[in-house]
Amino acid sequence: MSAVAASAVAVDNSTPVRRQRVRVPMRLVSSAAYADVALSVYVKVKALGLRPEGCQAKSSTIASYLGVSVASVERGMTQLCRPGPDGVVELFSDRRTLPGGTGTSAVRTVRAMTRTEAFVWLPVAAAEDLTPRQLRAFALIAFAQARGIALTEAELAAGLLHHSGQKAGQPISVTAASAVVDAVEAARWVTVQRRAGAQGRNRYIAHDIAPEARAPVAGVAEAAVPSGSQESVSSPVGEGSGSPVGEGSLANEESPRTDSPDDGRAFSPPAVGEVPVVEGVGAVENPADAAARTEADGGLALRAGGNRQPSPSKSETEKRSSRGGGSAWSSYNGPQLAMSPHIYAVLEPVHLLLERVTNDFVVRQIAREVGRQLREGTDAERLHHRLTARFAKVMVSEIRDPGRWLLGVALPRWGCGHQDCEAGVLWSTGKDCEVCAEIIQDKAAAHRRAQRIEQGLCPEHGTRPGPAGRCADCVLDGAIRNPAPVPAPREPEGPPRGSCGDCGARIIVVGRALEDGLCKLCREEAAALGAAVVPTPAAVPAGRETCAGRDGGVPCGRKPLPSRSVCGVHRAQELAGEVA
Repeated sequence: MSAVAASAVAVDNSTPVRRQRVRVPMRLVSSAAYADVALSVYVKVKALGLRPEGCQAKSSTIASYLGVSVASVERGMTQLCRPGPDGVVELFSDRRTLPGGTGTSAVRTVRAMTRTEAFVWLPVAAAEDLTPRQLRAFALIAFAQARGIALTEAELAAGLLHHSGQKAGQPISVTAASAVVDAVEAARWVTVQRRAGAQGRNRYIAHDIAPEARAPVAGVAEAAVPSGSQESVSSPVGEGSGSPVGEGSLANEESPRTDSPDDGRAFSPPAVGEVPVVEGVGAVENPADAAARTEADGGLALRAGGNRQPSPSKSETEKRSSRGGGSAWSSYNGPQLAMSPHIYAVLEPVHLLLERVTNDFVVRQIAREVGRQLREGTDAERLHHRLTARFAKVMVSEIRDPGRWLLGVALPRWGCGHQDCEAGVLWSTGKDCEVCAEIIQDKAAAHRRAQRIEQGLCPEHGTRPGPAGRCADCVLDGAIRNPAPVPAPREPEGPPRGSCGDCGARIIVVGRALEDGLCKLCREEAAALGAAVVPTPAAVPAGRETCAGRDGGVPCGRKPLPSRSVCGVHRAQELAGEVA
């Protein structure tokens, strides 16, 4: 194998980077009730709705953004404005047209998503660059990538449906789905790694930044000779996950033996895509081994590669054994693996582990993974820091398989769908990622709720519910949210009420009470006192300010009542004496 030299392609700084993303409910992506164009319309309307003035664009304007017809946009809006199979309405339109036909365009808003429903982050630029069907395939790939699902072409085809004709509601064929993925890959929104997944599956990587903002950074180790045609990438129906031409075996690890294990004398035939071992080519095969084969006089067998090869002796087996203790006979004995200096510099924190990886295939996979991340826009400094931090958290003695640890633990990016998120921290600012914090809170709340339900407690407050099935806190919260109406004070019917001006009793203000403001008793008392012989105000010594009564033998010091020479206490005593 030989390495491709590292190269960097500068991005035009004058071109604005389209980084806006919107959160799309997965029910729009997975439901057969919505056409492909409804997803594109939803993404664009939600993106325009994030502006201060909201989404006021006309249907023709949205159609020009998406590159579709106005009728398609209106059909998508109609589906979004109607209740879905679960009764949910995704789009609301507030018309502002006057009865005469004049006015401004409608204001469109999307519903507020709940914290528990499934969603996927979609770039707004992808809705403009891709067709509606390609955008739906991209959404399925992005959701599977966020959930860590190894997506196959058959599963992808099951999510893309026919929306018209006799096959309406049925999934498209695997070949058609593969053609859609090829178109998305050609638009540079998805990277397809052929045979890089488990069991020989293709690995799909969705990008969240517009293609013009990404540039290749470094090359990775590639084959010294071409390995077959790479033009055909789609798979015919019924052929599994393999592609028809030039894709080789479906194994995800290199195996030096391809013949039956019962035939101990058999050599491995040249695999598909590899250069067969030809005598006389010194760069590919050891000439001494070739001479040894020509001198052999027996034990020849015609193999699939068309070469007659002798059964190996014990000494030859020991000489040609692999350095990692693998198979004694290798199907390739050419130039050793070379790695780009740039990639090797990025792997500097884990050189100790890289030296312990004895499988060239695993080393090649490590180099390709580093190169892939660098091409997709990951900074070399960021990847270097990631390797340093993760290697510092483990002991070397705890790492049993260095290659597997590098590919599965050290190199993958941990975090949410935000490309700048690095294990819950934004790399550019160093601040905590709000999306990751929200996900952690949701998971903790769901775990706490499940524990409370299992213990028979209230899911919201963790208290024991009452006989009615609700705890006291839930009842109190309900009373706070929906308080009981307070009855308005009622005015008594009939004539107006008032207070007596002398004793303060409540009276009905009618008749003579309108004139003097007294109750009946006070009025009669005043009349009786007026008829009795009492000292006139002139008989009261001028300037008297104290009561004329006495408390025992001491003069009373209280202030007298108006038109009386005694205070209220002595006046009450006088009245009590009169009554008695």
